[in-house]
Amino acid sequence: MTVKDRDASNGGRAVPHTKPGVLYLCATPIGNLEDITFRVLRVLREADLIAAEDTRNSIRLLNHFEIRTPMTSYHEHNKIEKAYWLVEKLRAGQNIALITDAGTPGISDPGEELVRICCEERIAVTSLPGAAACVTALTMSGQPTRRFAFEAFLPRDKKERRAVLSELSEETRTIVLYEAPHRLARTLSELSEVLGEDRRLTVCRELTKRYEEKIQTTLGESVAYFETQEPRGEYVLVIAGKSRGEIAKEQQREWEAMSIREHMAYYESRGVERKEAMKRVAKDRGIGRRDVYQSLIS
Repeated sequence: MTVKDRDASNGGRAVPHTKPGVLYLCATPIGNLEDITFRVLRVLREADLIAAEDTRNSIRLLNHFEIRTPMTSYHEHNKIEKAYWLVEKLRAGQNIALITDAGTPGISDPGEELVRICCEERIAVTSLPGAAACVTALTMSGQPTRRFAFEAFLPRDKKERRAVLSELSEETRTIVLYEAPHRLARTLSELSEVLGEDRRLTVCRELTKRYEEKIQTTLGESVAYFETQEPRGEYVLVIAGKSRGEIAKEQQREWEAMSIREHMAYYESRGVERKEAMKRVAKDRGIGRRDVYQSLIS
């Protein structure tokens, strides 16, 4: 199906739309231009309008593929006001292709807001699969891929940043983060302090480009490495999640720091009957229920 409605009896020329248009989320290359899909190229050519995060950057892509579709800017600083302007165009029957600077629109960029508003306004939205730095890095990282948490860029606000780092300290899924070169050393240092120096890490740089690089290391080692190596290019950090074994050991240490009476009180205060509480305490501490009983009556 083409983007514009065609009327064979009208010589194949475009005819007026009789229904609202569609917002197409078009994934563009994150580095290597060969990663664009045939479908994205077709939609970019056939759309009535292209909304681009940075028109100066996107014009190079469009010129490379000889695409002459009109373009307008849609970015972080006009994402709400311009979204409603674009929705009016869609209501009038225009089909709009949304592109970001690189990768899939809506992933850590203002496209998220336009999609939300289109959904609220009952405007059709469809996504054309393609490049995404987070998935590209994850699949080549050597870290577990079945479960992962994508955090994009850590917040700039100090209070919010501390809160997110605290949450990540308990995350059992593989963690994927983006970072700019001028903030990389600071971020790695914070992650090492919160998650631990021994946490496994894969540092991915300049994905799909000529100088693509992957470093499998630990957080502690990465901090030392970038003290002598100047970060260059855009980075994706793929960090191993906290192991369940590590969580179990931490919990065991917490139980052992309590007396048996305190341990019993912990469960009983939560409404657990005494007999069941003794059973749980014994299991937590790796001892027999008789040992728990003897401790309580002594």
